[in-house]
Amino acid sequence: MSVSEVAGPATPTWVAVPDIAEALGLVVTRVHQLIRDRAVVAVRRDGAVRIPAEFVAEGVVVKGLPSTITLLTDGGYSDEEIVQWLFREDDSLPGAPITALRENRGREVHRRAQAAGF
Repeated sequence: MSVSEVAGPATPTWVAVPDIAEALGLVVTRVHQLIRDRAVVAVRRDGAVRIPAEFVAEGVVVKGLPSTITLLTDGGYSDEEIVQWLFREDDSLPGAPITALRENRGREVHRRAQAAGF
């Protein structure tokens, strides 16, 4: 499955860094920089660094994702916990936060991320 074919998330669609690089039109080293800059988070799966494909839409990192990652990191969440939080269904949104971000409903997600850290 390519990054552009991602359907609705319930669980992350884990893809390798080169696949994310291709979806973003970047070289792999630039994706590693995005990870270091906390624009996306990556988790080691099956011995390799993987990123949820849902973090990319239409050739760019999903709007509002980097700031959501920052809010959750400041709240003490690990990268694994951030991914779990983003993909956990939230009846008050409704749906998962990553779905809301992909639908340009970042303010709602940011309010919940700020509250989640306290």
